[in-house]
Amino acid sequence: MTTIEIKPTAALTPAELVELFEARVRVFVVEQHCAYQEVDEKDLTAWHVILRRSGRLVAAARIVPHDDGEHISFGRVLVTRDARGQHLATGLITETLLAIAAHFPGQSIKIQAQVYLRDWYGSFGFVPVSEPYLEDGIPHVDMVLTR
Repeated sequence: MTTIEIKPTAALTPAELVELFEARVRVFVVEQHCAYQEVDEKDLTAWHVILRRSGRLVAAARIVPHDDGEHISFGRVLVTRDARGQHLATGLITETLLAIAAHFPGQSIKIQAQVYLRDWYGSFGFVPVSEPYLEDGIPHVDMVLTR
């Protein structure tokens, strides 16, 4: 059974926080061979959407204010290696959008999507608002969902 948790960082237990950070570093730093500051000051006030199966974290996303100060954003979207191919990402994004609607009502959402996911995010209503650019050596595009 899959369960969903939506919590601010301050509500995570130390064990939950370590589990989340381990998963993020494993996916974004180790698997993607991308050396960057994965854990940052945004984590202090972030909201986290966590999907669990049998008590284990299998997917997660982080909700934070966008750097432009005008939008809310989400990122650090991951599905653990052993849980991929099970369509968990679609459920994760759906839950993330619901959490944003509940905690940041009426606010437009701006994300930095990896270019290969542009059409997938488009299926949720996001539209590209930038040309592709490199972020930490990975092609990205800015996308917006207006509410």
